[in-house]
Amino acid sequence: MNRLLAIEFSRITEAAALAAFAWLGRGDKNAADDAAVKAMRFMLNQMEMDAEVVIGEGEIDQAPMLYIGEKLGTGKGEQIAIAVDPIDGTRMTAMGQSNAISVLAAGGKQTFLRAPDMYMEKLVVGAEMKGMIDLSLPIEQNLRRVAQKLGKSMSQVTVMVLAKPRHDQVIKKIQQLGARVLAIPDGDVAGALLCCLPDGGVDMLYGIGGAPEGVVTAAAVRALGGDMQARLLPRNQVKEDTPENQKIAEDEIRRCTQNGIVVNQILHLEDLAKDDNLAFVATGITNGELLKGIQRKGNLATTETLLIRGKSRTIRRIISTHYLDRKEAEIYDLIGE
Repeated sequence: MNRLLAIEFSRITEAAALAAFAWLGRGDKNAADDAAVKAMRFMLNQMEMDAEVVIGEGEIDQAPMLYIGEKLGTGKGEQIAIAVDPIDGTRMTAMGQSNAISVLAAGGKQTFLRAPDMYMEKLVVGAEMKGMIDLSLPIEQNLRRVAQKLGKSMSQVTVMVLAKPRHDQVIKKIQQLGARVLAIPDGDVAGALLCCLPDGGVDMLYGIGGAPEGVVTAAAVRALGGDMQARLLPRNQVKEDTPENQKIAEDEIRRCTQNGIVVNQILHLEDLAKDDNLAFVATGITNGELLKGIQRKGNLATTETLLIRGKSRTIRRIISTHYLDRKEAEIYDLIGE
């Protein structure tokens, strides 16, 4: 993927973030997501490329989400695979909480894992700990490996975990070992990047979240030289084992099989992001440790975007000022303000 095309993707997440920001603190996460999706789709379809969403959070019968298999772009130019989450942190956006971002990863046609929108267990560390994690081992053993490799006492290790009821016991175990837990309501993509950036302040991320966020995360982790392991989990293993969830799980397993994936099997970083022909881009919606949120004054809005290219391992932070009454008016018509 050439540099100019990679930079062009920063405009996509900026537009989605600005659209979502119109719904900041209004308590309607679906409206925020809807606005971000519409803005993102509009912008992607202006780009000269032949793109396909290989993993996203929506299906074709759940419009207006960017659904798996959706074709984007003009149909001309480079063939691109896209993994996307228009808002990582919809609830945080709706409630005005920190660390909400708009995020996208783009790569070559075969770069990313193709999987359904389902649950994924994830374990992420930075470059110094590459090769030290093993998702088949208990979290305690992984923590001890990381602490030893970093030359830290357990009390100096920081682990980020999604604050979900399914993680209550894991959080308790980590704390009993003496490590520090940063529990976040949502937004594990930002958390994973904090493991890999030099000044991130996080040593490990663990949790069961969405597969789309997992593949997007893998793109950034690979570009930054970190390490990640994951496995896809059927819904009835994560949620209650009800007849409804069993039916959903059966469909998830069927679709994984069609893509040559075995559920509950450990996936390594190279399975999730298969080469360096990729770009990762994220724009802050609300303030967080990774990115500043949107600052708006009248018709002026300022965004901060993180752009990482896999081949060059270049990290760019882009600060942009947007004149909302003049620039790309068609997009902001979608916001609904």
